[in-house]
Amino acid sequence: MSSTTPEQTKKVRILVVGCGNMGASHATAYHELDGFDIVGLVSTGDSKATLNATLGGHYSLFDDYAQALAATRPDAVCISTYPDTHESFALAAFDQGCHVFIEKPLADTVEGATRVAEAASRAGRKLVVGYILRHHPSWQRFIEMSRELGTPLVMRMNLNQQSQGRMWTVHRNLMKSLSPIVDCGVHYIDVMCQMTRSRPLQVSAIGARLTEEIPAGNYNYGQLQIRFENGSVGWYEAGWGPMISETAFFVKDVIGPKGSLSIVAKQAGASGKSDSIEAHTKTESLRYHRADLDEKDNFRSPDSWINLEDEPGHQELCNREQRFFLRAIQEDLDLTDATEDAIASLRIAFACDTSVRTGQIVLLK
Repeated sequence: MSSTTPEQTKKVRILVVGCGNMGASHATAYHELDGFDIVGLVSTGDSKATLNATLGGHYSLFDDYAQALAATRPDAVCISTYPDTHESFALAAFDQGCHVFIEKPLADTVEGATRVAEAASRAGRKLVVGYILRHHPSWQRFIEMSRELGTPLVMRMNLNQQSQGRMWTVHRNLMKSLSPIVDCGVHYIDVMCQMTRSRPLQVSAIGARLTEEIPAGNYNYGQLQIRFENGSVGWYEAGWGPMISETAFFVKDVIGPKGSLSIVAKQAGASGKSDSIEAHTKTESLRYHRADLDEKDNFRSPDSWINLEDEPGHQELCNREQRFFLRAIQEDLDLTDATEDAIASLRIAFACDTSVRTGQIVLLK
Protein backbone atom coordinates (compact mmCIF):
# COMPACT_ATOMS: atom_id res chain seq x y z
CA MET A 1 0.00 0.00 0.00
CA SER A 2 1.15 3.56 -0.71
CA SER A 3 2.06 5.70 2.30
CA THR A 4 1.35 8.97 0.50
CA THR A 5 -1.51 11.17 1.67
CA PRO A 6 -3.96 13.18 -0.47
CA GLU A 7 -2.06 16.34 0.56
CA GLN A 8 1.10 14.83 -0.94
CA THR A 9 -0.41 13.77 -4.25
CA LYS A 10 -2.74 16.59 -5.25
CA LYS A 11 -1.37 19.51 -7.20
CA VAL A 12 -1.09 22.85 -5.47
CA ARG A 13 -3.25 25.44 -7.20
CA ILE A 14 -1.21 28.63 -7.11
CA LEU A 15 -1.93 32.27 -7.90
CA VAL A 16 1.09 34.27 -9.11
CA VAL A 17 1.04 37.94 -8.09
CA GLY A 18 3.66 40.12 -9.75
CA CYS A 19 4.95 39.04 -13.15
CA GLY A 20 8.23 40.97 -13.45
CA ASN A 21 11.72 39.54 -13.01
CA MET A 22 11.24 37.22 -10.05
CA GLY A 23 7.53 36.65 -10.58
CA ALA A 24 8.20 35.45 -14.12
CA SER A 25 10.91 33.08 -12.91
CA HIS A 26 8.69 31.62 -10.20
CA ALA A 27 5.77 31.26 -12.62
CA THR A 28 8.07 29.43 -15.02
CA ALA A 29 8.96 27.05 -12.20
CA TYR A 30 5.29 26.40 -11.42
CA HIS A 31 4.63 25.89 -15.14
CA GLU A 32 7.42 23.30 -15.40
CA LEU A 33 7.04 21.44 -12.09
CA ASP A 34 4.52 18.61 -11.79
CA GLY A 35 3.30 19.58 -8.32
CA PHE A 36 1.73 22.94 -9.22
CA ASP A 37 -1.17 24.26 -11.28
CA ILE A 38 -1.17 28.00 -12.01
CA VAL A 39 -4.72 29.36 -11.59
CA GLY A 40 -3.94 32.96 -12.52
CA LEU A 41 -1.35 35.63 -13.20
CA VAL A 42 -1.80 39.04 -11.58
CA SER A 43 -0.13 42.38 -12.37
CA THR A 44 -1.23 45.96 -12.83
CA GLY A 45 0.59 46.33 -16.15
CA ASP A 46 1.37 44.35 -19.28
CA SER A 47 3.87 41.96 -17.70
CA LYS A 48 1.22 39.29 -17.07
CA ALA A 49 0.27 39.13 -20.75
CA THR A 50 3.91 38.94 -21.81
CA LEU A 51 4.55 36.17 -19.30
CA ASN A 52 1.39 34.33 -20.29
CA ALA A 53 2.47 34.33 -23.94
CA THR A 54 5.85 32.94 -22.94
CA LEU A 55 4.17 30.13 -20.98
CA GLY A 56 1.78 29.16 -23.76
CA GLY A 57 -1.02 31.70 -23.38
CA HIS A 58 -3.61 29.63 -21.51
CA TYR A 59 -3.58 31.12 -18.01
CA SER A 60 -6.23 33.47 -16.58
CA LEU A 61 -5.10 37.09 -16.24
CA PHE A 62 -6.10 39.58 -13.55
CA ASP A 63 -5.40 43.25 -12.89
CA ASP A 64 -6.58 43.21 -9.28
CA TYR A 65 -5.20 40.91 -6.60
CA ALA A 66 -8.28 40.84 -4.38
CA GLN A 67 -10.50 39.95 -7.33
CA ALA A 68 -8.08 37.24 -8.43
CA LEU A 69 -7.92 35.77 -4.95
CA ALA A 70 -11.71 35.63 -4.71
CA ALA A 71 -12.19 34.26 -8.22
CA THR A 72 -9.55 31.53 -8.21
CA ARG A 73 -9.66 30.34 -4.55
CA PRO A 74 -6.07 29.05 -4.74
CA ASP A 75 -4.25 26.72 -2.37
CA ALA A 76 -1.20 28.98 -2.42
CA VAL A 77 -0.10 32.44 -3.50
CA CYS A 78 3.28 33.55 -4.86
CA ILE A 79 3.94 37.23 -4.09
CA SER A 80 6.66 38.91 -6.16
CA THR A 81 5.38 42.48 -6.12
CA TYR A 82 7.10 45.59 -4.76
CA PRO A 83 7.85 45.35 -1.02
CA ASP A 84 5.25 47.91 0.09
CA THR A 85 2.48 45.44 -0.89
CA HIS A 86 3.99 42.31 0.66
CA GLU A 87 2.35 42.54 4.06
CA SER A 88 -1.19 43.29 2.91
CA PHE A 89 -1.08 40.71 0.11
CA ALA A 90 0.26 37.99 2.43
CA LEU A 91 -2.30 38.73 5.14
CA ALA A 92 -5.12 38.51 2.59
CA ALA A 93 -3.80 35.15 1.39
CA PHE A 94 -3.60 33.72 4.90
CA ASP A 95 -7.09 35.02 5.66
CA GLN A 96 -8.29 32.87 2.76
CA GLY A 97 -6.37 29.81 4.03
CA CYS A 98 -3.57 29.89 1.44
CA HIS A 99 0.07 28.95 1.77
CA VAL A 100 2.41 31.79 0.78
CA PHE A 101 5.70 32.03 -1.05
CA ILE A 102 6.91 35.64 -0.81
CA GLU A 103 9.93 37.35 -2.27
CA LYS A 104 12.33 39.04 0.11
CA PRO A 105 12.03 41.22 2.02
CA LEU A 106 9.13 39.72 3.92
CA ALA A 107 7.61 43.19 4.47
CA ASP A 108 8.63 46.84 4.35
CA THR A 109 8.75 47.08 8.16
CA VAL A 110 9.88 44.69 10.88
CA GLU A 111 6.48 45.01 12.52
CA GLY A 112 4.81 44.09 9.25
CA ALA A 113 7.04 41.05 8.85
CA THR A 114 6.12 39.92 12.36
CA ARG A 115 2.41 40.32 11.56
CA VAL A 116 2.81 38.17 8.44
CA ALA A 117 4.61 35.44 10.41
CA GLU A 118 1.93 35.49 13.10
CA ALA A 119 -0.82 35.27 10.46
CA ALA A 120 0.84 32.20 8.92
CA SER A 121 0.97 30.55 12.34
CA ARG A 122 -2.68 31.33 13.11
CA ALA A 123 -3.80 30.02 9.74
CA GLY A 124 -1.68 26.87 10.02
CA ARG A 125 -0.23 27.56 6.59
CA LYS A 126 3.31 27.59 5.22
CA LEU A 127 5.29 30.79 4.73
CA VAL A 128 8.45 30.57 2.61
CA VAL A 129 10.54 33.70 2.04
CA GLY A 130 12.57 33.90 -1.17
CA TYR A 131 16.11 33.74 0.21
CA ILE A 132 17.46 32.21 -2.97
CA LEU A 133 21.04 31.80 -1.72
CA ARG A 134 19.82 29.30 0.89
CA HIS A 135 18.98 26.95 -1.99
CA HIS A 136 22.29 27.37 -3.82
CA PRO A 137 24.66 24.43 -3.17
CA SER A 138 27.75 26.57 -3.76
CA TRP A 139 26.66 29.25 -1.29
CA GLN A 140 25.83 26.49 1.18
CA ARG A 141 29.40 25.22 0.70
CA PHE A 142 30.78 28.75 1.08
CA ILE A 143 28.99 29.16 4.42
CA GLU A 144 29.99 25.69 5.64
CA MET A 145 33.68 26.13 4.76
CA SER A 146 33.80 29.60 6.33
CA ARG A 147 33.39 27.92 9.71
CA GLU A 148 36.76 26.19 9.22
CA LEU A 149 38.54 29.56 9.34
CA GLY A 150 38.22 30.08 13.10
CA THR A 151 36.81 33.00 15.08
CA PRO A 152 36.39 35.89 14.71
CA LEU A 153 35.45 36.21 11.04
CA VAL A 154 35.77 39.23 8.79
CA MET A 155 33.09 39.10 6.07
CA ARG A 156 33.32 41.33 2.99
CA MET A 157 30.50 41.37 0.45
CA ASN A 158 28.91 43.71 -2.04
CA LEU A 159 26.46 43.84 -4.92
CA ASN A 160 26.74 47.13 -6.80
CA GLN A 161 24.55 47.33 -9.89
CA GLN A 162 25.29 49.70 -12.77
CA SER A 163 21.71 49.69 -14.01
CA GLN A 164 20.16 51.21 -17.11
CA GLY A 165 16.99 50.86 -19.16
CA ARG A 166 14.42 48.48 -17.69
CA MET A 167 16.56 47.61 -14.66
CA TRP A 168 16.98 51.28 -13.72
CA THR A 169 13.19 51.60 -13.88
CA VAL A 170 12.89 48.59 -11.55
CA HIS A 171 15.44 50.07 -9.15
CA ARG A 172 13.75 53.49 -9.09
CA ASN A 173 10.45 51.82 -8.27
CA LEU A 174 12.03 49.71 -5.53
CA MET A 175 13.54 52.80 -3.93
CA LYS A 176 10.10 54.30 -3.43
CA SER A 177 9.82 51.94 -0.46
CA LEU A 178 13.27 50.49 0.33
CA SER A 179 16.96 51.31 0.00
CA PRO A 180 19.46 48.99 -1.74
CA ILE A 181 21.06 47.97 1.55
CA VAL A 182 17.68 46.77 2.83
CA ASP A 183 16.33 45.15 -0.34
CA CYS A 184 19.54 43.33 -1.31
CA GLY A 185 21.29 43.46 2.05
CA VAL A 186 18.96 41.00 3.74
CA HIS A 187 20.46 38.19 1.62
CA TYR A 188 24.02 38.88 2.72
CA ILE A 189 23.15 39.75 6.30
CA ASP A 190 21.48 36.34 6.45
CA VAL A 191 24.67 34.75 5.08
CA MET A 192 26.78 36.54 7.73
CA CYS A 193 24.49 35.35 10.51
CA GLN A 194 24.76 31.77 9.24
CA MET A 195 28.56 32.03 9.06
CA THR A 196 29.07 33.43 12.54
CA ARG A 197 26.22 31.75 14.44
CA SER A 198 26.64 34.66 16.82
CA ARG A 199 24.36 37.41 18.07
CA PRO A 200 24.70 40.74 16.21
CA LEU A 201 25.39 43.58 18.65
CA GLN A 202 25.48 46.81 16.66
CA VAL A 203 25.43 48.29 13.17
CA SER A 204 26.69 51.43 11.53
CA ALA A 205 26.03 52.53 7.97
CA ILE A 206 26.48 55.37 5.49
CA GLY A 207 24.61 56.28 2.34
CA ALA A 208 24.43 58.82 -0.45
CA ARG A 209 21.73 60.12 -2.81
CA LEU A 210 23.47 60.23 -6.18
CA THR A 211 20.47 61.16 -8.33
CA GLU A 212 17.43 63.41 -8.17
CA GLU A 213 15.39 60.68 -9.85
CA ILE A 214 14.61 59.13 -6.47
CA PRO A 215 12.56 60.72 -3.67
CA ALA A 216 14.25 63.26 -1.42
CA GLY A 217 15.52 61.62 1.74
CA ASN A 218 16.22 58.31 0.00
CA TYR A 219 19.61 57.06 -1.14
CA ASN A 220 20.80 54.78 -3.92
CA TYR A 221 24.22 53.94 -2.46
CA GLY A 222 24.78 52.41 0.96
CA GLN A 223 27.43 50.65 2.99
CA LEU A 224 26.86 48.84 6.29
CA GLN A 225 28.98 47.30 9.02
CA ILE A 226 27.88 44.74 11.62
CA ARG A 227 29.64 43.74 14.84
CA PHE A 228 28.85 40.33 16.36
CA GLU A 229 29.11 39.08 19.94
CA ASN A 230 31.97 36.67 19.12
CA GLY A 231 34.10 39.49 17.69
CA SER A 232 33.22 38.86 14.05
CA VAL A 233 32.58 41.85 11.79
CA GLY A 234 30.75 42.12 8.48
CA TRP A 235 30.72 44.69 5.69
CA TYR A 236 28.24 44.99 2.84
CA GLU A 237 27.90 47.58 0.07
CA ALA A 238 25.12 48.11 -2.46
CA GLY A 239 24.49 50.81 -5.04
CA TRP A 240 21.97 51.07 -7.88
CA GLY A 241 21.94 53.32 -10.89
CA PRO A 242 23.61 54.38 -14.15
CA MET A 243 26.36 56.20 -12.26
CA ILE A 244 27.51 53.21 -10.18
CA SER A 245 30.98 51.80 -10.84
CA GLU A 246 31.03 48.14 -11.84
CA THR A 247 34.75 47.76 -11.09
CA ALA A 248 34.09 45.98 -7.78
CA PHE A 249 30.49 44.85 -7.85
CA PHE A 250 31.26 41.23 -7.03
CA VAL A 251 33.17 40.92 -3.75
CA LYS A 252 32.31 37.89 -1.62
CA ASP A 253 34.96 36.71 0.79
CA VAL A 254 35.51 35.82 4.41
CA ILE A 255 38.70 35.99 6.49
CA GLY A 256 39.47 34.19 9.73
CA PRO A 257 42.54 33.41 11.89
CA LYS A 258 43.22 30.25 9.87
CA GLY A 259 42.95 31.81 6.40
CA SER A 260 40.42 33.11 3.92
CA LEU A 261 37.80 31.90 1.49
CA SER A 262 36.65 33.83 -1.57
CA ILE A 263 34.08 33.35 -4.29
CA VAL A 264 35.83 33.92 -7.61
CA ALA A 265 33.32 34.35 -10.41
CA LYS A 266 35.30 35.58 -13.39
CA GLN A 267 32.43 35.34 -15.86
CA ALA A 268 29.70 36.63 -13.54
CA GLY A 269 32.00 39.42 -12.35
CA ALA A 270 32.91 40.53 -15.85
CA SER A 271 32.17 43.93 -17.37
CA GLY A 272 28.51 44.57 -18.09
CA LYS A 273 27.18 41.89 -15.72
CA SER A 274 26.50 44.01 -12.62
CA ASP A 275 22.74 44.40 -13.29
CA SER A 276 22.32 40.80 -14.52
CA ILE A 277 20.13 38.75 -12.20
CA GLU A 278 21.77 35.62 -13.58
CA ALA A 279 25.19 36.87 -12.41
CA HIS A 280 24.15 37.75 -8.86
CA THR A 281 24.10 34.16 -7.57
CA LYS A 282 27.03 32.79 -9.59
CA THR A 283 29.99 31.35 -7.72
CA GLU A 284 31.93 29.29 -10.32
CA SER A 285 34.81 28.54 -7.92
CA LEU A 286 36.05 29.02 -4.36
CA ARG A 287 39.62 30.06 -3.53
CA TYR A 288 40.72 28.64 -0.18
CA HIS A 289 43.78 30.27 1.39
CA ARG A 290 45.45 28.77 4.47
CA ALA A 291 47.39 31.04 6.81
CA ASP A 292 49.79 28.31 8.06
CA LEU A 293 53.45 29.38 7.91
CA ASP A 294 56.61 27.29 8.02
CA GLU A 295 59.75 27.97 10.07
CA LYS A 296 60.77 30.67 7.58
CA ASP A 297 57.36 32.35 7.74
CA ASN A 298 56.46 31.21 4.25
CA PHE A 299 53.10 29.64 3.45
CA ARG A 300 53.08 25.89 3.96
CA SER A 301 50.67 25.26 1.09
CA PRO A 302 49.48 27.08 -2.02
CA ASP A 303 45.90 28.28 -2.30
CA SER A 304 43.47 25.57 -3.36
CA TRP A 305 40.73 26.07 -5.94
CA ILE A 306 37.40 24.34 -5.55
CA ASN A 307 35.56 24.23 -8.84
CA LEU A 308 31.85 23.95 -8.17
CA GLU A 309 30.13 21.43 -10.41
CA ASP A 310 26.56 21.94 -9.22
CA GLU A 311 26.22 25.53 -10.41
CA PRO A 312 22.50 26.10 -11.08
CA GLY A 313 21.44 29.07 -13.17
CA HIS A 314 18.91 31.60 -11.95
CA GLN A 315 15.89 29.69 -13.28
CA GLU A 316 17.05 26.39 -11.79
CA LEU A 317 17.53 28.12 -8.44
CA CYS A 318 13.94 29.35 -8.61
CA ASN A 319 12.86 25.82 -9.48
CA ARG A 320 14.68 24.57 -6.38
CA GLU A 321 13.01 27.20 -4.21
CA GLN A 322 9.60 26.09 -5.47
CA ARG A 323 10.39 22.41 -5.00
CA PHE A 324 11.17 23.29 -1.38
CA PHE A 325 7.89 25.24 -1.10
CA LEU A 326 6.03 22.21 -2.45
CA ARG A 327 7.81 19.89 -0.01
CA ALA A 328 7.03 22.25 2.88
CA ILE A 329 3.34 21.99 2.02
CA GLN A 330 3.25 18.27 1.30
CA GLU A 331 5.43 17.15 4.21
CA ASP A 332 4.26 19.79 6.72
CA LEU A 333 7.79 21.05 7.34
CA ASP A 334 8.45 23.20 10.39
CA LEU A 335 9.56 26.58 9.01
CA THR A 336 9.77 28.40 12.34
CA ASP A 337 13.54 28.85 12.33
CA ALA A 338 13.67 30.01 8.71
CA THR A 339 10.93 32.57 9.36
CA GLU A 340 12.67 33.87 12.47
CA ASP A 341 15.91 34.18 10.47
CA ALA A 342 14.11 36.18 7.77
CA ILE A 343 12.73 38.59 10.36
CA ALA A 344 16.12 38.84 12.09
CA SER A 345 17.98 39.76 8.90
CA LEU A 346 15.30 42.33 8.06
CA ARG A 347 15.55 43.83 11.55
CA ILE A 348 19.32 44.23 11.11
CA ALA A 349 18.89 45.73 7.64
CA PHE A 350 16.41 48.33 8.90
CA ALA A 351 18.76 49.15 11.79
CA CYS A 352 21.39 49.88 9.14
CA ASP A 353 18.89 52.07 7.30
CA THR A 354 18.28 53.98 10.55
CA SER A 355 22.03 54.43 10.96
CA VAL A 356 22.28 55.95 7.47
CA ARG A 357 19.48 58.41 8.17
CA THR A 358 20.61 59.41 11.67
CA GLY A 359 24.37 59.19 11.31
CA GLN A 360 24.48 57.16 14.53
CA ILE A 361 25.60 53.68 15.54
CA VAL A 362 22.52 51.54 16.26
CA LEU A 363 22.64 49.00 19.09
CA LEU A 364 20.69 45.80 18.50
CA LYS A 365 18.53 44.35 21.23
